[in-house]
Amino acid sequence: MDALIISSLEKVFSNEKPDAPEIQGFSMLKNERSSFQIAFSCETGCSASIEVSGGLSQFVKIYAVKEVPVGNACSDDADDFYLRKGSGNYPDVLVPVCGEIEVKKSAWNSFWIEILPEEKPAGKHALTIILSTEGETAEKQIAVEVIDALLPKQELIYTNWYHSDCICNYYGIEPFSEEYWRINKNFIKTAAQHGMNCILTPLFTPPLDTKVGGERRTVQLVKVRRNGGKYYFDFTNLRKWISICRECGIEYFEMSHLFTQWGAKHAPKIVAIDSKGREKKIFGWSTRTSSKKYDDFLRMFAAALIKVIDSEGIRKKCFFHVSDEPSIKQLEVYKKRSKLVSEIFPGFKVIDALSDFEFYETGAVKQPIPSEDHIEKFVGNVPELWTYYCCCQGDKYVPNRFMSMPSLRNRVLGMLLYKYDVKGFLHWGYNFYNLQYSIKAIDPYKVTDAGGSFPSGDSFIVYPAKNGEAYESLRLKVLNDGFEDLRALKLLESKLGREKVLEFIEKDLFKPLTFMEYPHENDWLLETREKINQRIKEN
Repeated sequence: MDALIISSLEKVFSNEKPDAPEIQGFSMLKNERSSFQIAFSCETGCSASIEVSGGLSQFVKIYAVKEVPVGNACSDDADDFYLRKGSGNYPDVLVPVCGEIEVKKSAWNSFWIEILPEEKPAGKHALTIILSTEGETAEKQIAVEVIDALLPKQELIYTNWYHSDCICNYYGIEPFSEEYWRINKNFIKTAAQHGMNCILTPLFTPPLDTKVGGERRTVQLVKVRRNGGKYYFDFTNLRKWISICRECGIEYFEMSHLFTQWGAKHAPKIVAIDSKGREKKIFGWSTRTSSKKYDDFLRMFAAALIKVIDSEGIRKKCFFHVSDEPSIKQLEVYKKRSKLVSEIFPGFKVIDALSDFEFYETGAVKQPIPSEDHIEKFVGNVPELWTYYCCCQGDKYVPNRFMSMPSLRNRVLGMLLYKYDVKGFLHWGYNFYNLQYSIKAIDPYKVTDAGGSFPSGDSFIVYPAKNGEAYESLRLKVLNDGFEDLRALKLLESKLGREKVLEFIEKDLFKPLTFMEYPHENDWLLETREKINQRIKEN
């Protein structure tokens, strides 16, 4: 058996020995979540088991890294900072280890070893890892220093769009059933444990990634009853959603878009109960953006919703959307709809993902969220800087989380968010288990690229487990490492000041850090984080 301990920035492919240095140890803060891997290969197919002992063993959780099929690895205009660009099997899903696992003959495998974020005793610790297969054993050691300091609370507002209809489709459950609430709570809790503190809240079925004229499963939290020209609202499910999310650790609520994606041309699908108790669709693709009926509905709805928001005490923790990713050709329509939303929700933040500065310049949106490859024109020109990435950010070396990318390209986001003093980060796919435009549901263990429409890894970052829990991906873990880098830098800033921290992280670089320029070596990021930890220890 061949075995080596490697960092969490490596990806272990079954058909290739990792070209990575073996690590001897690392440091972490007392409440931090940190990971490393043990990669191994056996000459014969067999069962393998792992045991971890030592001073921190009670804080350890172990996963087996499993491969999933990648069809679309990247776009045609992708840059050269990828591990591979072809289809095949890529390591991604983390399956909690309970007992032995089966390994293939002469294939490379990996155990992901995570030290949990519970507060741990400070000091230097040694962990011993024993791998056992049929008739063979390998023993490895790694040193872990726990620094006597705590990461501060995450200030960054981070949302990764949550799709509850995909949960219903995969598990075959009805919206708002007991199983609906149980399983969604599991998925939301996993999101919150990995940095997500803001959640897309489906007031009505979100009009996102839906074919024109098509529909996504109805997951409307607000029940509507129509009687003549008046509407009455039942917010019971919304209140339950808010309660569960808060219990899981969510602080901010990002209300679903009030108009369709890519230009605000139509209303979202909204269903209501009529006077005879029948449920009917009252708004949707047939509702043009200029509809007076829909405007009147929104005004009544907003007045009722604001009372609920205030009674829940989340007024300062709510965001509203008009339309996702409008183009400059749709500026005038967007501006009118944005004006209405601002009028009916006075004092609330209205945010949207869009990258044309003219939307902000003309006052169409007060809080733009540009993509990271368009962020420079917004720097210093908006009161709060937010950013996002999606399937389109696969060139120019900007950070992203595709399965085909090096993990460094995922984790470096944290350093860059600190450098640019970004207040919010958005991604569209926490658990989107559909083909593009939601034409059909998919099995994410078999289809990872939305049917070839997006690079694998763009549309989801967790997997549905059989018991209704979320299996994490190594990409989720690495992204969380980036958020912890950001929090560590904030802690150091509280001791040294922001200017000195910026000088510290850039002093040995040929060029300042930008979203398109940063070192592409794992050693740089790992060593920089170690230096940050030691400076925290010194101060």
